[in-house]
Amino acid sequence: MSLSLKMEIDTVEDVTCLNPELLQLPEVSPFALKTTPLLVDDLFSQWLSLPETGNLVKSLINDAKAGTAINACANFSNVNAVGSNSLPSMFSSVNAPPLSPRSSSGSPRSSKQKSSPSALGSPLKLFSDPMQEVIPQFYFQNGRPPTKELKEQSLSKINHLFNNPLNGLLIDEFKTVTKEVCKLPSFLSSALFRKIDVDCVGIVTRDAFITYWVDGNMLTMDVATQIFEILKRPGNRHLTQVDFRPILRELLATHPGLKFLQNTPEFQDRYAETVIYRIFYHMNRSGNGRLTRRELKRGELISAMQQADEEDDINKVLRYFSYEHFYVIYCKFWELDTDHDFFIDRENLIRYGNHALTYRIVDRIFSQAPRKFAGDVEGKMGYEDFVYFMLSEEDKSSEPSLEYWFKCIDLDGNGVLTPNEMQFFYEEQLHRMECLALEPVLFEDILCQIIDMVAPETVSHYRT
Repeated sequence: MSLSLKMEIDTVEDVTCLNPELLQLPEVSPFALKTTPLLVDDLFSQWLSLPETGNLVKSLINDAKAGTAINACANFSNVNAVGSNSLPSMFSSVNAPPLSPRSSSGSPRSSKQKSSPSALGSPLKLFSDPMQEVIPQFYFQNGRPPTKELKEQSLSKINHLFNNPLNGLLIDEFKTVTKEVCKLPSFLSSALFRKIDVDCVGIVTRDAFITYWVDGNMLTMDVATQIFEILKRPGNRHLTQVDFRPILRELLATHPGLKFLQNTPEFQDRYAETVIYRIFYHMNRSGNGRLTRRELKRGELISAMQQADEEDDINKVLRYFSYEHFYVIYCKFWELDTDHDFFIDRENLIRYGNHALTYRIVDRIFSQAPRKFAGDVEGKMGYEDFVYFMLSEEDKSSEPSLEYWFKCIDLDGNGVLTPNEMQFFYEEQLHRMECLALEPVLFEDILCQIIDMVAPETVSHYRT
């Protein structure tokens, strides 16, 4: 063993108390570490023998048992500080060697030194003291609770409106609550009253209303969800046509634009039916007679309700509620229904629009290809089926109308229209033009126009 190496090892062996920061490992040659593998073990054993090291280990164990956060770096620094102060006691005042100078830039030799444990930090901290991000609750099964301010404002209005000897309101007095507190159309008042008055006592108390509207978190729901919850029957997750009848009866009884119908109950019923059919025609895209909350939100019914509640002239509410629209539909049906049994057959429908329909398309309608008839009379179309047909015939730009006529022409029901299917229905129209001595338009010319307008991906296939 060389003299220099022996001196370095002897120096280390003579040290009885070492500070980890002052070990000066870079000063020990790499050759010495390689040739003497026990040197590192001896240094580690000497470090463990320090009293400060024992205190550190005991402190960490006690913190781990107590479940407190472990900050090994801070404790380690404290030990280093104590070790630094105890260093002069290791040597006599005369023989104490000076510390080697440390340059901030570092020598080429020390630049190769790896970071000390205190610089890297203890791995215990990474696992025992993780960053915890608090995610606010975003789903509430029974609706988001109202804020304190909103709740106080509502309670103030409720206390004012329910301030009477009965501490409650009758059904005729409940409309103010529906308008001012709930911000809903007034013709929903009766439906909301009966929703709260489950025992049918004829009065809604202040506490009962607060329980349903405030404590039930109805206060924070959007208008569509509020109306959906009010109209739907217990246990259902959808609305049916029957659920809309109460609000139509209230509308007919209270709207100034429909007062002239009060002496004609039959026409009141027909008007209500027509409005409901129009609602389901446009909004119930699945066609199963079950209006979901999503369909209610996507449609225009809520805004139409609000407009009908604010507009005195019901005919200005073109969506769903116009009486003039109902009058045209009902009169056309009554005109075709010659025997007035409230059903029409093929021969009746062929006269629609001055014989504008062909026998082939009428046969497709009565085969129930576009829509299954609601009635049970074979070969007969009821009033509801006629409303769907007429809405599809008069406005062919709407999605329900496009789907209706697409299914009529799609003979094989594969969801694709071919030129042969279209020509099958056009042949009858071509024959009519020839019988009327009109210049016929060839189907090929019609097909070219369709291709130019639609621009299908495949010329021989047209999808819905």
